[in-house]
Amino acid sequence: AHKNPMLSQYSDFLFKSVDNNGRLSMCSKLCYAIGGAPYQITGSALGFFLQIYLLDVAQLDPFYASIILFVGRAWDAVTDPTVGFLVSRSRWTRCGRMMPWILISTPFAVLTYFLIWYVPPVEQGKVLWYLVFYCLFQSLQTCFHVPYSALTMFISMDQKERDSATAYRMTVEVLGTVVGTAIQGQIVGRAIAPCLPGDLDVLDNGNSTLLGSDFNITHISLDETKQAYLIASAVICTMYVLCAAVLFLGVREQEECGRLKTEPMSFFEGVRMVMGYGPYVKLVMGFLFTSLAFMLLEGNFALFITYTLGFRNDFQNILLVIMLSGTLSIPFWQWFLIRFGKKTAVYIGITWAVPFMILIVCIESSLIVAYVVSVAAGVSVAAAFLLPWSMLPDVVDDFKVKNPDSSGHEAIFYSFYVFFTKFASGISLGISTLSLDFAGYVTRGCSQPDAVNLTLKVLVSPAPVVLIFLGLFIFKTYPIDEERRQGNRKLLQEMRESDQDSETESTELGSVV
Repeated sequence: AHKNPMLSQYSDFLFKSVDNNGRLSMCSKLCYAIGGAPYQITGSALGFFLQIYLLDVAQLDPFYASIILFVGRAWDAVTDPTVGFLVSRSRWTRCGRMMPWILISTPFAVLTYFLIWYVPPVEQGKVLWYLVFYCLFQSLQTCFHVPYSALTMFISMDQKERDSATAYRMTVEVLGTVVGTAIQGQIVGRAIAPCLPGDLDVLDNGNSTLLGSDFNITHISLDETKQAYLIASAVICTMYVLCAAVLFLGVREQEECGRLKTEPMSFFEGVRMVMGYGPYVKLVMGFLFTSLAFMLLEGNFALFITYTLGFRNDFQNILLVIMLSGTLSIPFWQWFLIRFGKKTAVYIGITWAVPFMILIVCIESSLIVAYVVSVAAGVSVAAAFLLPWSMLPDVVDDFKVKNPDSSGHEAIFYSFYVFFTKFASGISLGISTLSLDFAGYVTRGCSQPDAVNLTLKVLVSPAPVVLIFLGLFIFKTYPIDEERRQGNRKLLQEMRESDQDSETESTELGSVV
């Protein structure tokens, strides 16, 4: 009642996210999309570099590194449905229901992220240090990402507008992976941890032969490498805060999106609800296996390029090419799914990378082939990024049509999807790192035993290919095709109009009384 008029006018201008026809403005879509960048920037840096950082910079035993990676991801997975449940019970505030979570978690998330990339001076406490701060960061990032994911359902009632906003979001998120990979890779790549020649290196005239010219960087100290990781993390933390600020200031969360207000359900009721809904389970399980395939590739590709292919000085550039290719492919996949349907886009997009995954391990090491494979893999990565988030709103809409009296639980659907993918990621990282330990991985070695190189080949090609085909086999049973999706859209529009008519009649009746 006592708002500052100038502040009110500025707020109305800033938050003018929906026009008179119910369409989202381009500015609002861009601000919403930028909010997804922090998750991908930090995720790509951790996904591509944390394993090699723990092994070669922090110099942890592969067994302990596998424990950190698995426990951190498993803990992250457990927090997702918990946060989703808490978000679903949150009360509406002046900032909305989702925005307070995003705002409060951001400063603590950037602090814990920075400390992940700091090597503590106490040797005996390293494992505990990384385990604690990795788990803390994952929890705080969950408090950001679960509300942000569910925000898709609260920025517009229109399905087309949500799909359009999701396309903007996926473009920025893939661009975020490019930024994260570029920042981490280019800063760290200029200060690569020096390798240590060992018994595996061939002796030529009494001198160690270090895999050609890729090891002419031994003048760089380990302390310089540690400092480079800290600089990269500080830059990423700054970008995290800026993106969160743009999201908070540029997007207005709508209190009513045609949903009925219902009593909050218990956590276990939410579990039974989402796990008992067939289309949701099939969608999640299908993408679980395909996501796991790309996570295996992501987590081990840096090691594969460094040791198996021998491109120690080029691995950060190859990773960057993957992400750039993915970013440029997002508009194509958005057009493709509109033109040919989302299920067709899944089949074509996910399987596109399979021949190239096989090619990279079947031919003799070649830098040109490595870049070609990276470009092709990026096209599939774009599809893997876009399609799950584009199809989850369809499942939520389908559930609303089938259960018109149960709504307002969008965060639970999103959080359980993230739960399964993150838990699978933890398993993949833990198993792959443990496999390298069993194969005899040499920390900071200039070369690795044949068993390690064979293990890396399996982790980046045969294993992901099998997982992709398992996921597509499950996805074949997914029942929501284009006809059903369009039908749900019409039914939901009729339900919203009916709900608005009822509210209007109630208001008129109240005024008469």
